[in-house]
Amino acid sequence: MFSRPIPRLLAGLLAVVALSAQAAPPVDPPAYGLIVGYRAEVDALQAVNRDRGPWKANSPQAREHWREAVDRSRERSQRLAVEVGVRIQGVGEAGNAALLRFDAPLRGQALADAMRRVRLHPDVAWVAPNVLERRTQTLPNDPQFSLQWHLQAPVAPLLSALNLPQAWARTTGNAGVVAVVDSGVRFDHPDLAGKLLPGYDFVSELDIANDGNGRDSDASDPGDWVSAADLTKPVFDLCTQSDSSWHGTFIAGQIGALSNNSLGVAGLSWNARVLPVRVSGKCGALVSDLLDGVRWAAGLPVAGAPVNPNPARIINLSFGGSSACTPDYQSTVDAVSNAGALLVVAAGNNSSALRRPADCRGVMAVAAVDKAGAKAWYSSFGTNLALAAPGGSDDDGPTGLLRSTDNAGATTPVAYNISGYYGDKQGTSFSAPQAAGVAALMLSVNPLLTPADLMYRMKLGARPHVQSALPECSALNPTVCKCTTSTCGAGLLDAANAVQLASGPAAIIQRIGTVAPGAAITLDGSASVAATGQIVAYQWTQISGPAVVISGASQPIASATLPGVEARYEFQLKVTDNSTPTALTGADIVSVTAAYPPAAPSGGGGGMGWAWGMALWAWVLALGWARRARS
Repeated sequence: MFSRPIPRLLAGLLAVVALSAQAAPPVDPPAYGLIVGYRAEVDALQAVNRDRGPWKANSPQAREHWREAVDRSRERSQRLAVEVGVRIQGVGEAGNAALLRFDAPLRGQALADAMRRVRLHPDVAWVAPNVLERRTQTLPNDPQFSLQWHLQAPVAPLLSALNLPQAWARTTGNAGVVAVVDSGVRFDHPDLAGKLLPGYDFVSELDIANDGNGRDSDASDPGDWVSAADLTKPVFDLCTQSDSSWHGTFIAGQIGALSNNSLGVAGLSWNARVLPVRVSGKCGALVSDLLDGVRWAAGLPVAGAPVNPNPARIINLSFGGSSACTPDYQSTVDAVSNAGALLVVAAGNNSSALRRPADCRGVMAVAAVDKAGAKAWYSSFGTNLALAAPGGSDDDGPTGLLRSTDNAGATTPVAYNISGYYGDKQGTSFSAPQAAGVAALMLSVNPLLTPADLMYRMKLGARPHVQSALPECSALNPTVCKCTTSTCGAGLLDAANAVQLASGPAAIIQRIGTVAPGAAITLDGSASVAATGQIVAYQWTQISGPAVVISGASQPIASATLPGVEARYEFQLKVTDNSTPTALTGADIVSVTAAYPPAAPSGGGGGMGWAWGMALWAWVLALGWARRARS
């Protein structure tokens, strides 16, 4: 284990768990007006924007044209309201569309009638209600959520944060099972109440177990402190004196703490059930206990143990060894993968090359980064990493650590009060559970995803590694360093992107940006992924701009030659997979601007291209560890 606990009592008065209110029936939001799109031949607002390059669009002449178009559009909208008999208090614009402002909000049948009358007018192409849009994020009311910096939106200085609020806006998870193969848990922690399944204890050596017996059905953590007296025993050779870690309790809270309950912290998956599988005690875990625990977690048989009634689709294993992957590890990894479970493992805390199990084939190995997205000074690195996630770093002081459920006992556990107990730690042990929790959210929206699907889509949705003046990670620069895809995996774990990709299929188009007029462009949708199975059909279409001919319109990669004029184009890719019983479709749109660069800087321009990684934000998807030291 690598952690430097800084336990803290929950600040403030004792909190009382809020009672859940019964869900109210859905109510249609009131409309404050109607947004109207006129037919092309009469639409002054759209006409003024056609066939203009990006620099021309902000010229004084263009601004004057827009003012004139606004005047014409508003006159037409005033006439429209009179002709269809809709009471308004004024007119305006909604982007490039017209706006009718109601004199009083409408909803229900009255709104439907007004929309129908407007829609039937011969000048109108479409109409939409002008309603309030809610923030596309969900925030829990847990009082220490603000201290969980790693769950927040990825905004400076928290560049590595997981972006959970946006993911939670789509799903807060379901009752899927996530196994924590670790030191056991404290079942009495109030912020884990009702979230823990019974589990099993696989620690076979009595001195290590510290609970007076060997393997049994009690997965609770009695404490794993190592005393000076322990160090006199041969079994504890190479161990060091230490306090109890409450390692498994911390990880269980990361993944599935009770959330939005006005108490303590929030878990990544609010509704997930955590299966505690105890494999470690004093000083660590025997390989045999660890591998048996992993098998059992996945629902595979283990001699002498009962059948696991709650097999996990996701298994977190925050342990790291001293050697490369060995056949015993690899065969267990293969078995649990074939059983349909994703094994998420810690990279290790050696500031060096990966060791087992992080270098085993088929695991999802996760590195640790600090707040700014740099590799944490302790994290191991290498080519087998899937991605990186926040692991905390004391380089950023106490607030740079991760917070979760804990216990105050230095040896045996201390009883909790109503407010629970929380601590702060760092290590790749605690970056791995981030990916496990996100995987649980993904399965809640698409339970058909395989372990390979989950890993692939999390990698695909990862944000690019942060660019900085730090040296790149290498054997010569193994501590705090700049991550690359060859050292820290595909990028930074982004929960919102991953959840979005889970519900696929996802049409994914490589971004193009700005090109010269007359350029030949490549429309590349080869990274598209199916919800399940594979993509069986591609269809490219042009949706705006001067007409062009698309070559290979039914292929994943198509091409087109643009006319020699400044203009803006949009192309859409629709993909269809072979999901059963019903094939699913997804779509994405790529924008291309054809424009000549200005002769000299004008002060009004800006870069027109978007980074490929940021393109993920714009997708439109169709469906809705001998003995081991912990990592």
